[in-house]
Amino acid sequence: MEKLSQMIETLQGQASSVLSQPGTYVQIAVIFVIYLAAFGFANRIRLYASFLDARSQATHHPIYVFLGKLGDLIFPLLAILMLRIASEISSTTLAQDWIIQIALIVAVLLLFNSIVQKLIKNKLICQMVKWIGLPVLFLHLVGGLAGLIVILEGISMTIGNIELSLYGVLRVAIFGSLLFWLGRASNLTGQDLIRKQERLDFRTKEVAAKLLEVAITIIVFLLLLQVMGINLTALAVFGGALGVGLGFGLQAIASNFISGVIILVDKSITVEDYIELEDGRTGVVRELNMRSIILETFDGKSIVVPNEKFIVESFTNWTHRDKKQRYRVDFSVAYNTNIRELVEVIKEVVTSHPQVISGDDVPIEERPDCEIDGFGDSGINMFVEFWMLGIDDGKNRVGGDLLLMIYETMQQHGFEIPFPQREVRVLNVPNTP
Repeated sequence: MEKLSQMIETLQGQASSVLSQPGTYVQIAVIFVIYLAAFGFANRIRLYASFLDARSQATHHPIYVFLGKLGDLIFPLLAILMLRIASEISSTTLAQDWIIQIALIVAVLLLFNSIVQKLIKNKLICQMVKWIGLPVLFLHLVGGLAGLIVILEGISMTIGNIELSLYGVLRVAIFGSLLFWLGRASNLTGQDLIRKQERLDFRTKEVAAKLLEVAITIIVFLLLLQVMGINLTALAVFGGALGVGLGFGLQAIASNFISGVIILVDKSITVEDYIELEDGRTGVVRELNMRSIILETFDGKSIVVPNEKFIVESFTNWTHRDKKQRYRVDFSVAYNTNIRELVEVIKEVVTSHPQVISGDDVPIEERPDCEIDGFGDSGINMFVEFWMLGIDDGKNRVGGDLLLMIYETMQQHGFEIPFPQREVRVLNVPNTP
């Protein structure tokens, strides 16, 4: 109890001494003025630079969203800058700046907390960064981080020729997780930003997005090696052998990646194209990935095709240059049919279909046409050619509709649909004894 009383008396004496010094009140007043000035300057900057004010942005474009978040940080950044300048001036003129230093430390911690909340959307990761980052930042600001590092480095163990310290493990775990998160967030944000550039075509945006992903992956990998303490110059010693090994082991991956870049650059395939592979499989392109292209069939299945297959093998792109396609429907009529009358009736029926391209403004070679295909055993083989937008399958089953319409029209007009007929003759064979 006696020691506690002495401690309380000592603190009371120090507090009285501090409060009796004019410099204490001067520092408090300076801090108050700095925050008022920073608040006024921040509002003035956002007023003239409206793109930094998130409240005035009606668009959800990622650039404006990011600039709006930066605009919210103008006030604390100005306050920290002014506090740092005031600390230097106070230490020179008043020979003390400890109150301003405390205010500066608190401002930096609050700024870090605000940045974490604004940039990290995942709540779990946000809490982890706060609980780890704030204590480390506080120790760095008060000068206690170096001592803690020395203590952590002293806790070590040796495994063969490798010496592991607790500080090294924690550093790799913390900074490695941070690098992977930054890489992933940068990749998603960058790709979203690239894909929203309306001035670029689809292929250019996809190439830029893939190159950005590769660049970020390489940068994160190199930074992680630096954090682990691996000298990058040492990699040049076995880089050649490693390259040869990767060349054989990852040949398919590299080939598919390069093939994907070539496909995007030469504009041979794009999303929504209808592709027919060499083996007969067909589908609509839904995704262009670094390794493969996803085709969706009309029955809901997804076909994953390696990019290399589109380079080394032939394929048919039905909708590459033009979405219009020409199809034909075959049918037969009896030999006693008035073919000229039939042709006009069938043309009129086919033209009436809403998805068939027709009209006086359509070139004559693209209008519906009915012709004789040949003379069969039981009747005259006919066909109708027509053009339509899209593929005659899935939701566009135009060919089936036309067959039904042709059948109903032929019945209404009395045209006979032939069926196979055979004539059997019985010859009188003389009786043999």
